[in-house]
Amino acid sequence: MEHNLPARNRLANAALGVVPAVAGVAYALDAGSWPPRLGAAAAVTGFAVVAVRGYRLGVTWDRGRLTVRGHLRTRVIHREQITEITDFPAVRWRTPEGRTRWTPLTVLVTASGEFAKTRHRKERSLKKLRGWLAG
Repeated sequence: MEHNLPARNRLANAALGVVPAVAGVAYALDAGSWPPRLGAAAAVTGFAVVAVRGYRLGVTWDRGRLTVRGHLRTRVIHREQITEITDFPAVRWRTPEGRTRWTPLTVLVTASGEFAKTRHRKERSLKKLRGWLAG
């Protein structure tokens, strides 16, 4: 099962990297010497990564694991490690060593101004995720 975003949401999430990357390219083209250009190139590279990862945000789950793809990292959590899906929403889980961890499910966070259809989709996915965890 998975929760993937509609195209308009994917593009909005990608914009968090695209807009500053475009500004970085403009700055690099206008910079007079190589150190600022080098810094701008590094920043553009980082923003490009954020743009691609923003487009791919999502939560997927199957028989034995949950995969949370965020802006900066992807986390794979085995089902038996998960202790709770919180109302935030986030996943509370334990490492094999017994340490408690918390991973937010940002793709499922609802906002007051979002479309009802989007909110309903997120709530439905969260309910399915909790059902998967319950077995």
